[in-house]
Amino acid sequence: MSRQSTAEFSIRPARTSDVRRIIDMAAPLVAKRVLVPKEAVAYYESIQEFLVAEGPEGELIGFGALHVMWEDLAEVRTLATLDSWRGRGVGSALLRALLDRAETLGVSRVFCLTFEVEFFIRHGFEVMADQTPVDPEVYVELLRSPDEGVAEFLDLARVKPNTLGNTRMLLHLHQ
Repeated sequence: MSRQSTAEFSIRPARTSDVRRIIDMAAPLVAKRVLVPKEAVAYYESIQEFLVAEGPEGELIGFGALHVMWEDLAEVRTLATLDSWRGRGVGSALLRALLDRAETLGVSRVFCLTFEVEFFIRHGFEVMADQTPVDPEVYVELLRSPDEGVAEFLDLARVKPNTLGNTRMLLHLHQ
């Protein structure tokens, strides 16, 4: 993905040198239980999934990740912007870039867990019904994943103690 830019900020793929800034920016959101806590190693292992937004001085002002779960399904994870940049299009630009990446990868559905329901509704997401929108064969395969995000998507009981009370949402991409 090439660098996308507006007059105020730019979006680019994350680099390993961004991980410490991502962790620092995520910390207050983790403390508020808006984001799930992750070890530094988890950020490094998944850095290729992340995009970051930089302000005019090169400062990190937002980030988000796209995690592929299956052939046609991915999850938007850890999407956040600095409070001082909220309402200025950073989150929307990051989400659009992540959805573009999903389409490039051939994904047709994107899932998220969020407290920001209205934000995601504005971008075409819908609140998921109680049942998981995958075939039974895919469900069985996904059960084999050690990833907690996959477990949450499947609505497995083992993740219920860790659930933050957020809303499960889904978007069907046009391909």
